[in-house]
Amino acid sequence: MAAVFSLLGQGLKLDTRADIEAHLAGVDPTKIEEIHLGGNTIGVEAAQALAEFLAKTTQLRVANFADIFTGRLISEIPLALSAICDALIGKHTLEEIDLSDNAFGGRSVDPLVPFLSTARSLKILRLNNNGLGPAGGTVIAEALLKLANSLEAGEKSRLHTIICGRNRLEDGSAEAWAAALRAHGTLQEVRMPQNGIRMAGISSLVGGLAANMDLHHLDLQDNTFADEGTKRMAAELNRGSWPLLRQLNLSDCVIGEEGEVSPIVEALAKGLHTKLETLQLQNDNLETEAFSLLAGVVDKLPQLRRVEAQWNEVDEEDEGVIALINALRKQGGRVIMNDEDEEEEEEEAADEAGDKEVAEEAVAEEAVPTVQPTVPAVPAATEAPKAVTDKATDDLADLLEKVAIR
Repeated sequence: MAAVFSLLGQGLKLDTRADIEAHLAGVDPTKIEEIHLGGNTIGVEAAQALAEFLAKTTQLRVANFADIFTGRLISEIPLALSAICDALIGKHTLEEIDLSDNAFGGRSVDPLVPFLSTARSLKILRLNNNGLGPAGGTVIAEALLKLANSLEAGEKSRLHTIICGRNRLEDGSAEAWAAALRAHGTLQEVRMPQNGIRMAGISSLVGGLAANMDLHHLDLQDNTFADEGTKRMAAELNRGSWPLLRQLNLSDCVIGEEGEVSPIVEALAKGLHTKLETLQLQNDNLETEAFSLLAGVVDKLPQLRRVEAQWNEVDEEDEGVIALINALRKQGGRVIMNDEDEEEEEEEAADEAGDKEVAEEAVAEEAVPTVQPTVPAVPAATEAPKAVTDKATDDLADLLEKVAIR
């Protein structure tokens, strides 16, 4: 069992060295594998004391620092962030870092560069809802490119997951991101929704993603594909890029035009992506022909179980929609056309989870108890929590940028 130090979601205001040392007292940093501090606010002095603790860790794998700067001044964040990230440099066991829901803006990202550009052991990077903007996004992407370029000949990048949504990356950072994605080539999961990336930027980004043949989860929701981005995406799908793709989210991406079948749908209808499980095409201006094409390819996509198609140019009685519903139902899947469908699915999932829990309890009652080996206790440690935060910081990021301009 992993040794986990957690203050997750306690709403603590940790200003001074003494504030955080009271929580770290008695904790052996050499035994800690995960640290979760999200949902508290950390000042400069407390961050420096935390950095001293982090510097002593030898087994740290997961660092969750999401939402740790609420209420902090723009002058505090770079100093605190620099102390924390510098302490992580050279940690060859570190696999995952979460810095989501911190209002960095474009001004506060520079302290991340020395760490990100040298983090060869890093597998998962979570930078969601940080208000990066094009400038901040470019800084992050260039740091990741430097990381990829620092690898020895024949050495593969370990980075497989990038989550960087709600950051207003826009076209201004798309070329830098494309270069970074292309250079790593090992990505399995990329989520970059709600970034205001438009046609040219999407075309560049898709070009970078094409180098990652192990990609199985791609989320570009709520960026604008239109004609240029749609054709580039379709071209890669037609080439058979991403053969392991399981989840594809292109909702709210403007991939369809009135009276025409989206090239993306036509590409998917070739049935090349046989691992596909979930397809999200909400609010994409799709008409009946698109759904008829998808219905005709379902039998070539044996893993497909869910198609989200709300708010398109069709209704539930549409001929193409009915054909897709029937085809997907034959292999145990469903089409989500409205909120009621989603609520029904959630209720069924909850019922199944309840039945499973009852069955597991019955098995547990009949099972012969086993003796577990004794694990040395770590003070203030708990089982690894889910590092989930839901705090919007866009408004704060906007305010900080306005202050910076003045």
